[in-house]
Amino acid sequence: MKKIDVKALRPGMIFSAPVYVEGNNLFVPAGVAIQKKDIDNLISGGYAAVTTEGDLIKAAAKPAVEEALEKVPPIGIEDAVPDLSGGSKRIAGNVLSLADVQENKSAYRGYIDLIEQLDAVFSSIDSGISVEPRIVDNLTGRLLQAVREEPKHIIGFILGGEVSGHMLAKNSVNTAILSALISMELEFTHNKVIQIITGALLHDVGMLRLPKEITDKSGGLSDAEIQRMQAHPLYAYKIITKELLYPEDVGVIALQHHERWDGEGYPRRMSGEDIDIGARIVSVADAFEAMVSEKPYRNSIMGYQAMKNMLSDNFRRFDPDVLKAFIKTMGVYPIGSIILLNNGVIARVTEVQGDAPLRPRIRILIDKSGKMFKQDEGELIDLLTEKSLFISRAMDPKEIVKEHA
Repeated sequence: MKKIDVKALRPGMIFSAPVYVEGNNLFVPAGVAIQKKDIDNLISGGYAAVTTEGDLIKAAAKPAVEEALEKVPPIGIEDAVPDLSGGSKRIAGNVLSLADVQENKSAYRGYIDLIEQLDAVFSSIDSGISVEPRIVDNLTGRLLQAVREEPKHIIGFILGGEVSGHMLAKNSVNTAILSALISMELEFTHNKVIQIITGALLHDVGMLRLPKEITDKSGGLSDAEIQRMQAHPLYAYKIITKELLYPEDVGVIALQHHERWDGEGYPRRMSGEDIDIGARIVSVADAFEAMVSEKPYRNSIMGYQAMKNMLSDNFRRFDPDVLKAFIKTMGVYPIGSIILLNNGVIARVTEVQGDAPLRPRIRILIDKSGKMFKQDEGELIDLLTEKSLFISRAMDPKEIVKEHA
């Protein structure tokens, strides 16, 4: 990995491989230009350097998917939404803010409850209070049931849910949801799926054994602190197998979830199929979840941008078969993504179609005239059958609110 001084970064720089900060934390994907605000966030956060396996390039070598999209003439927000009489609050509350729309629905309440109960488990472990495995088993069972009954909603919650606090628990629940979806796509047995969900819920529990001055630090970590941070899979393994008394098969998921397909991970630099399959699944789920969650040094990446970055892995970090199953499950535009069509309509992705990743089913949020619809009132469109329509680009909901504030 090449180390680049933050002071040497300039807006517009593009690298041929992803750029990371603090080890495996993504700063900017391959082929995406660095923005001034990204550099400012690094500086304000006290980070001295970033790392990458790539080279500085003059122009991005774009994936075929992106090239196809960029052949479409750009459509501005003003063209897409010519008349927004309701103002930005109406947009945020009625159309784009998933939590506001879903908060009274049982699926969203169940999602929040999972996070809060897992947070209570983590608080007990952190305080040295004994936790009965059956409590975690109950969360595992409820999560699997929610994924089976409400797969569309629950993926949308990961991308658009507004959960304040409980960061470790939220990330763990989200990772477990994605791990469950991948495991089901790979047609694992029920018992194996349960095992992987349990490992995913607990994969980062070792973070509780690290000093708060490291886990809560807003600036960059020293080499010694990074070394301490990279010990958290070992701590997680011990908590899972020694304190919670789960079998080795569950503990190894947490122990190995930072190993890489190419052997460059930690703590034991394992590679390929020597890495436990559950750990390989959690590695993919955890990486995507990390990209779509906000970090101190950058905003979250849209689901589409995160998916493009996953596709650019090139057999380095992830098991290609697991990644393929993840893409088939999530699509290039994950459920909940806000997209702009070639006719100026703004819509939300409601269902992915595994064999046609660029043509999901969508629901109109704002039509060509600027008329807005509530979550379940806009027209449903199947882009697989509506051949004249296609996605121009993915949109960040914050972008729309900002434009019409």
